[in-house]
Amino acid sequence: MSRIAMPEPEVLPGYLRALHDGAPERDWSTRHCARAFAPAPELLEQYLTGFYYNWHSNTGAAAGVARLSPREKELVRLRIATLNGCQTCRAARLSENTVSEDEALSVDAYEEAGGYSERERLAIRLAERMALDHLSIDDESIREMRDHFDDAELLELLMMAGQYIGFGRLLAVLQLEEVACPI
Repeated sequence: MSRIAMPEPEVLPGYLRALHDGAPERDWSTRHCARAFAPAPELLEQYLTGFYYNWHSNTGAAAGVARLSPREKELVRLRIATLNGCQTCRAARLSENTVSEDEALSVDAYEEAGGYSERERLAIRLAERMALDHLSIDDESIREMRDHFDDAELLELLMMAGQYIGFGRLLAVLQLEEVACPI
């Protein structure tokens, strides 16, 4: 159970209540996350609506300025979801029309699986290393990335990977993510 107070859904303020009530019954994590953020509803709302979804999908404030494709970010997000052990994030498809279900299911074997470009493999590999051993990312790693990414793209990739890693771990630390089937 959660490590933070979880008020009943009927007392949640607007955005959190809509998030909670809009999640399918089986989406335990979203429903619990909405409840857990009741002490600071603006924190979750501004993060999700002002940064996360806009930058993940290149919409809103990120439209016209985001450099990575939603497909690249979705592949990175899915790989990090596995590394974080986040079943909810792993099951979610935030860019359904950019990543096929087969690609989403094979992202953990991205080095061998077909369908990924060299640039996508590099993005996934960098995010994986950032999640598992960020200190192993050395000058040579960055030089290799520069063959496929300019500095602005590299910054966006690192920023997106960092927030996927961080938010997934926040869910785990607060026990807001299903780590096993609740049945």
